Amino acid sequence: MIAAEGAGAAERAPDRISLAVVDDDPMVRAALGMMLGGASGITVVAEAGDGEEALGVVPGSGADVVLMDIRMPVRDGLSATEELLRTHPDLKIIVLTTFDTDDMVLKALRTGAAGFLLKDTPPARLVEAIRTVASGQPMLSPSVTAQLIAAVTRDDSAGAGGEAQDRARAAQTALAGLTERERDVADGVARGLSNAEIAAELFMGVPTVKTHVGRLFTKLAVENRVQVAILVHDAQG
Repeated sequence: MIAAEGAGAAERAPDRISLAVVDDDPMVRAALGMMLGGASGITVVAEAGDGEEALGVVPGSGADVVLMDIRMPVRDGLSATEELLRTHPDLKIIVLTTFDTDDMVLKALRTGAAGFLLKDTPPARLVEAIRTVASGQPMLSPSVTAQLIAAVTRDDSAGAGGEAQDRARAAQTALAGLTERERDVADGVARGLSNAEIAAELFMGVPTVKTHVGRLFTKLAVENRVQVAILVHDAQG
């Protein structure tokens, strides 16, 4: 569920990864620290109990990746994620969630978070996800992208109003700048297709699809496939 597929050739994760853990439950922080402290090359360099504390400790910690809880007192994880990425755009932030069709996941992805993890993710997969994000790749498998968006937008779409209409117009404007072929690839990404599946459907080579996906990231000013899919979803209103 958390394997990633980037736009181009896969990048290697750094040999050493510095991690910050932000969660209001001290037991969760302790458990993550103990579990990840034994993972080769991953070092927990900072902890915070809420989003406001994270703004103070994460920037100076040297963290490459941040595990960020969503629901916290004082300042929630979404607000903290948005502020941290505004001031430190090179940070890779993974939001933690119980999922449960929570529309806050979609909002987190819109802020530029690298993806999400369920809090009951097995240790080996958690390590894999951290390495994936540290390498600069999105955390989500293309095969689950469409399912994720369908789940997290259920309530979001039900409350569509002026804000949703504004998002639709902005997304339509962004997509209008794509070539016809790029739009075809974007539609494939939005349907959760892998690069190989898009290539087969559009009679293109996989390297060509990867090139197009990379151009989508640049033209749409997004960081990963999930955000491409969200834009396509928003454009449909």
